[in-house]
Amino acid sequence: MLSLALSLVIGGWAGWTYLQRGLSDSPAAGGAALVGGPFELVDHTGAARSEKDFLGRYSFIYFGYTFCPDVCPTALWTMSEALDSLAEAAPEKAAQVVPVFFTVDPERDTVDVLATYVESFRPGFVGLTGSLAQATAAAKAYRVFFRKVEVGEPETYLMDHSSIIYLMGPDGAYLDHFTHTAQAEDMAKQLAELIGD
Repeated sequence: MLSLALSLVIGGWAGWTYLQRGLSDSPAAGGAALVGGPFELVDHTGAARSEKDFLGRYSFIYFGYTFCPDVCPTALWTMSEALDSLAEAAPEKAAQVVPVFFTVDPERDTVDVLATYVESFRPGFVGLTGSLAQATAAAKAYRVFFRKVEVGEPETYLMDHSSIIYLMGPDGAYLDHFTHTAQAEDMAKQLAELIGD
């Protein structure tokens, strides 16, 4: 158990370091962040999706997996609450945002599993899955680290992964990110400032 905890801590540190390298040229620093890019996946309805399908709207993105015991559902609930708060204060801004959940566990997160899972959160959530190669390519584009962690029987494995919430602009460019511990109210305020009228 200690080795598992140590493994998760090291994996989290590696993921954070990888993300920080991608954000070192962020807009705040005067450059373009190396986050985001092309992907080809399938959504929770079975429709083929790529990054082009989200152009013209803001994308509120999280990478995780449906079997995640705590961090992933917490992050998605926080995203939902932030968008609900934004919808109350500025409905025209909230209407411009599509929440997107990319799986890092496509082996278990099939289209049907994702369809049931995203229904648990705010309406309009899009779940994305595909082959392991497709999921890996999408994660790489967004500077997301993930790996399988065996904890017992083969089907009970966990996924060690970065836990970052991204806001991407209508042009697909990185705008900001939040940790999964961010508060919904703070997130809503930041979204209101970043999203155009």
